[in-house]
Amino acid sequence: MLIVAIVLSLGLGLAARGDMLNLARIRLRWVAAIFVALVIRFATEAAIGAGVGLVNDLRLPLYATAYVLLLAALWVNRAQPGLSLAFVGILANTVAILLNGGYMPIWQPSLVAAGFSPADVSPVGFHVLVTSTEFETAFLSQAVVLGDLIPIPVPFVTNVISLGDLFLSAGVAFFLFATVVRAPADLFEDEAASVRRRLAEVAVGGRDRGVRTETGLRSGLLEASGLSRPLLLGGAGAGLAGPAALPSAPGIAQPVVPAIPALLERARHHPYVRLALNPSFSALWAGQLVSLLGDRIHQIALAFLVLGATNSAIALGAVFVAATLPNLLFGPIAGTLVDRWDEREVLIVSDLLRATIVILIPIAAIIQIWLVYPLVFLMTTVSIFFRPARISVLPRIVERDDLIVANSAMWIGESFADIGGYALAGLFVAFLGASLPVAFWFDGVSYVASAVLIATIVVRPRSAPVDDGEPQVRSIVGEMRDGWRFLRHETVLLGNTFQGVAGQAMIGVLLALMPIFARDAIEGTTLEPEKVLAFLESGIGLGNLIGGFAVGLIGARIRLGRMVILGYALTGALVAVFGLTGDLGLALGLIFGVGAGNLVFVIPSQTLFQQRTPPELMGRVIGFRFALVFGGMTIAAAAAGVLGHLFGPGPVIVLFGLTTVAAGLAGLLVPTIRDA
Repeated sequence: MLIVAIVLSLGLGLAARGDMLNLARIRLRWVAAIFVALVIRFATEAAIGAGVGLVNDLRLPLYATAYVLLLAALWVNRAQPGLSLAFVGILANTVAILLNGGYMPIWQPSLVAAGFSPADVSPVGFHVLVTSTEFETAFLSQAVVLGDLIPIPVPFVTNVISLGDLFLSAGVAFFLFATVVRAPADLFEDEAASVRRRLAEVAVGGRDRGVRTETGLRSGLLEASGLSRPLLLGGAGAGLAGPAALPSAPGIAQPVVPAIPALLERARHHPYVRLALNPSFSALWAGQLVSLLGDRIHQIALAFLVLGATNSAIALGAVFVAATLPNLLFGPIAGTLVDRWDEREVLIVSDLLRATIVILIPIAAIIQIWLVYPLVFLMTTVSIFFRPARISVLPRIVERDDLIVANSAMWIGESFADIGGYALAGLFVAFLGASLPVAFWFDGVSYVASAVLIATIVVRPRSAPVDDGEPQVRSIVGEMRDGWRFLRHETVLLGNTFQGVAGQAMIGVLLALMPIFARDAIEGTTLEPEKVLAFLESGIGLGNLIGGFAVGLIGARIRLGRMVILGYALTGALVAVFGLTGDLGLALGLIFGVGAGNLVFVIPSQTLFQQRTPPELMGRVIGFRFALVFGGMTIAAAAAGVLGHLFGPGPVIVLFGLTTVAAGLAGLLVPTIRDA
């Protein structure tokens, strides 16, 4: 897996006209520690395989030494793109190996699914076999969920890998690709930044030891090391600030910066490339993607866990009520509270809390299925604090000119998670069979991985300090009142919010009844309901992706109000037709259209609120909109469970689709909304 990732990343880097020589120019810290760790790791495995008893007896301390050295080296180099992701991968594998006495656990069903047999696992090798009956009892005590569980039954790369292997491969691949495509000037700037840090440390150390700094030597060193002023005055070289401007000296080889075509130079400084090379943004983006993929797995598993235990549309609809009700209850105050806290800490704590909660869901289901609902409620409650914290922290880890592109990249990552995540989730959940708790445990691991990645980001401090104390608590009510007063008197935004209530109600019904629709309404297919549901969910994600790009291309040519009306009417009509079909191919086409149409009203609605709401009221106004819109979704999901039980999923989906069409077309009757 790692070799494939390395070859693929280098190939893509060369295809992007990168330079392999950049690998020699990169400056990593603790290279010796990495080399020693790799020697210990593979020499230990080779000696054990050769039957050296002493090494086998010392396998745990030897493997522990190797992995701890790797973790330390990756941590000190975490500023390099991708290496924070590799750190998470090594950490996951380290925990699994240490808790199993120097062995990597491998799950027997995954081994068989990849085309191997239990006889292929040597009793003195690197792996220890875990059977299905042992899996659940060993989960907490031996962290078996971090072991080799993911089968890859693909010719030439047949294997069983761990979640940590995925993170490690992705991190190393991203590091190599980013290094190859980076311009030499970027690498020299990294080296210059390292010099500046070391000079600052020397200067501070001198001060601490009583060395006099009044001479100006310290400030002069720092100013020169900053390369922020000309190194040469007069002549052709004046004003050059990079190392390439240094004059030649006898016997000293000067760095050569190869000429880069203007087109490639612009491409490498494109905002998306700059974001990819920003370690804080890439860590935040990767953390979001990892947790979203885990979410998709547990969402599919949760639907069929409840449906399998109750066989009730009402019980399934209640899950969506529990998952959306916190938005109604706490949405207006979550953003205000997050503004008073450290956003990075909110993100980390939220991920760790969600990891704990999602791990408890299958345990609660074994005790009593109804215990699942308060846990789902708590999951969403924590999530509504995570979302505004992520939005708030983004402007402090990227440059202002890259903010729009950064928001777009976060949305694209979520769309990719919808497209690939649901498909993989359906296949994975179907593969798990009776071992459904594994899906929730995987999501728990993904949240921990996200928390570790977010812990590596560097956030610029706020421009103003945050006050503490009781007056803040009292001011929340007044701030909320100001937001509601503005929304109530803003005709366009209030009308758009009411349209959003109808549209989100339709989405709530669709999500609540989709598992039953996939099981009962789709005919003529041999696929399991889990796979049908995964394909339908992926169709929505693909439609979101295409619809978002389409709106970006043509959105400026159409009035926002009319685009919103078109989006609601189009999406509602497609949902109504979807509720009438029983053919999988037609259903996939329609649900793709629903995903695209969803962005036709979501993006212009967000733009309207951004354009018409004063910045100082933005959080509160958006909070009230979310409360009303998701409140409609909560009520609709509850009603869908009852109505779906009485009339079946199809007629209920049709009814709410037509209601959304009516809400969209009603905007034509109000000139201020229509012409907004």
